[in-house]
Amino acid sequence: MAIRPANLSDIPAMLEIYRPFVENTTVSFEYTVPTQAEFIQRFQAHRGMPWLVWEENRQVLGYTYAGLPWSRAAYRWCAESSVYLAPQARGRGIGRQLMTTLEEELSSLGYRRLYAVVTGENQASIAFHQALGFVPRAEFPQCGWKFGRWLSVVWLEKTLASGGCPQAFPQTW
Repeated sequence: MAIRPANLSDIPAMLEIYRPFVENTTVSFEYTVPTQAEFIQRFQAHRGMPWLVWEENRQVLGYTYAGLPWSRAAYRWCAESSVYLAPQARGRGIGRQLMTTLEEELSSLGYRRLYAVVTGENQASIAFHQALGFVPRAEFPQCGWKFGRWLSVVWLEKTLASGGCPQAFPQTW
């Protein structure tokens, strides 16, 4: 088992991990599963940010990545994280290890704040993030519609670094 940088050949496995979250849950607010071409485009659009996979026996069982939550320059020290696991990877601490590694990578690049955007009814994910040191900062009630009901979104925040005047923007990965 290993955590390693994701590459283009991992896209089909990552997409299959993501598929049930779109099709069967409110974890993702997407209505349809992205095509492989769309997923590749997302991967390439986040090229300067970490994308990591958990691999066991040459099989990708989970992945995490970071993106920029806002495009304006003043927000450049902020990142947003996502983590998805295959069913057989859940409950084994893999999500925690992926997120911890992602946080270490982001910290080393110069990021200061990390956000997670979680569906309000996904209490397991909220508890997971809180156990990692994230703090709920905002809840947006009934802002998403999926599976015939209104859903809230919770923004959680974790401080990766504080204080001081930055000398430069975070580095690319």
